[in-house]
Amino acid sequence: MLKKLLGLAPKLESDGSYSPSKVALKLATADTTDYKEVAYTSVANPKQKILVLATEQKNMEMKNGKLFSTGNHPVETLVPMLHLRNAGYEFEIATPSGQPAIIEMWAFPKKDEHVNSIYSEYKKQFESPTSLDSLVANGLSAEDYAAVFIPGGHGAMLGLPEDESVGVILNWAHDNDIFTISICHGPAAFLSTCTNDSEFLYHGYKMAVFPDSVDAQSPMIGYLPGKMPWGLSDRLKEFGVVLANSKADNTVCRDRLLITGASPLAADALGKLAVETLTSSRT
Repeated sequence: MLKKLLGLAPKLESDGSYSPSKVALKLATADTTDYKEVAYTSVANPKQKILVLATEQKNMEMKNGKLFSTGNHPVETLVPMLHLRNAGYEFEIATPSGQPAIIEMWAFPKKDEHVNSIYSEYKKQFESPTSLDSLVANGLSAEDYAAVFIPGGHGAMLGLPEDESVGVILNWAHDNDIFTISICHGPAAFLSTCTNDSEFLYHGYKMAVFPDSVDAQSPMIGYLPGKMPWGLSDRLKEFGVVLANSKADNTVCRDRLLITGASPLAADALGKLAVETLTSSRT
């Protein structure tokens, strides 16, 4: 009762899941982003697009059994896309089975005209994405893609780490010298590359990832309705990843063909780094 009075109680949604409390939303979200349009001098190869690999799962079960209402974080998804679109790239949005990509609408920056614009442009694709399973079954041409982009949001920890097609796509990108871009909890998808008969694809890589220490503290302000079921940054360290950050900040990192960002605060910098890296690789 006290938490509710203080605005620290997570909000109960109609499906029985919980979204962040009033205090958590005030501290962790905003009506606008720090995105500023950039006039890029180098532009995309018009024959290539970005494959956006999004989660189609919404509810994460916490250790206490409560469900967190999650999905793809809108800032971490759309701000990097804004920069890539500004450089001339188009997008193919895919989910594992072709079910709609879930967006954390409670985190949507409602007054940001740029974010609203690109979301409106790709809303139909988010609602009716390509099936990743069918892409894998039909085969992909490396000439058609410049990068694979895996947005953040806790939802990336649901399904993607165990999905065989996700692992196939990431290995395909790696083998064909195609960049992989991800942010925050998005690198959870990288765990799909580790099978019983193969080493983790990103062993020894340095990357920026949302820290478990911040996730562990967030139930105190009602961001999460309970403790996380498992920790992403610790899991990646177990697989030989070197973490570039210890805070949920604006850290971005490039290691070989992998480009990563630490949190929503890194979304703008990640988009800029992605464009600079992808376009310069063509010269």
